[in-house]
Amino acid sequence: MLMRQASRHARAVAARQSSSASSTTTHFGDRTVPTEEKAGLVKGVFSSVANNYDLMNDLMSGGMHRLWKDDFVGRLNLPAVARATGQAPRCLDVAGGTGDIAFRMAESLAAWLPPLEEDGAIPLTVSDPNEEMLSVGRERQQQRGIDASCLQFEVGDAQSLPYEDETFDVITISFGLRNVTDIDAALREMRRVLKKGGRFECLEFSKVEPAPLRALYDAYSKHIIPEIGHRVADDRASYDYLVESIRKHPSQLELLSQLAMAGFKSPTVRDMTFGVVAVHSGYK
Repeated sequence: MLMRQASRHARAVAARQSSSASSTTTHFGDRTVPTEEKAGLVKGVFSSVANNYDLMNDLMSGGMHRLWKDDFVGRLNLPAVARATGQAPRCLDVAGGTGDIAFRMAESLAAWLPPLEEDGAIPLTVSDPNEEMLSVGRERQQQRGIDASCLQFEVGDAQSLPYEDETFDVITISFGLRNVTDIDAALREMRRVLKKGGRFECLEFSKVEPAPLRALYDAYSKHIIPEIGHRVADDRASYDYLVESIRKHPSQLELLSQLAMAGFKSPTVRDMTFGVVAVHSGYK
């Protein structure tokens, strides 16, 4: 049933893409903006919240993001991959700015770090377009004592990653996909740099079910989160955007269809906390 529904959604998504292929505008929160301006606007939001990133995630998720991320990385089972190959898998966390996912990866692979891979490659890489976010990540890396030979932070855009084809064994993106200008282009690009047989995992806010809970969550996100952002961080505008970006993000089945159209094999989706977030997975 799920795959039949996904097939219908795939046709709907394809139709929307065809009708908007020549469009020069996109959404930025509840605004319509020129496509070429969105990346800069999103960069401004994350430059604004970089030093309060954990606070932002706590406000957006009621603190649940920590548990979601623990589960997300735990299910990657990176130590099993390392045991099977004899070395740490090469992992890329896209839009991973402050290192939340990468630090969890490093902890799970502690027994396999800090040695470099046989080809001299650094096992863990964080890519993010925002230097302010990366600066916070590098500072946290030093505080945690994680050597640069294990983990590197690099400027990179999800739609144009600065890596060769088939570079990484595992690629993740956590709470970042909804902020890219062109989700389909980003999915294709992440698949490009994934090795054959490699694994892609996306953790993102999604569509809440059932309806009564969705109405409650929508009211909280629309009215409470921006007000808290204003009072705590003096930044209502950024939080307004982040809330609206969730509302504009594709549904679970729509994104599942987009993974399939990008060429990922065996795409699946798993809801967490009644669909407040969802994990989409696929292989190359």
